Amino acid sequence: MSSTTIQLKLFASLTVFSPENNDQLPILPGTSVKRILEQMSVPIEKVHLIFVDGIRQSLDTRLKGGERVGIFPAVAGG
Repeated sequence: MSSTTIQLKLFASLTVFSPENNDQLPILPGTSVKRILEQMSVPIEKVHLIFVDGIRQSLDTRLKGGERVGIFPAVAGG
């Protein structure tokens, strides 16, 4: 199976886990969001919101390649 790429953006406290080239992160088609985050050592318990191409998704969402993925931690404020 050949690899393809996604655009991955980590926000707020998760930015420290951002890959060097987050605009073209190689993945294997069918890889879940959770697996990608585990490979990058992102603490899954800190992930609160996942957006794939602007639509809220879950950790189990499987990616084909070419998607824009945004990962947000829980954010408090007032």
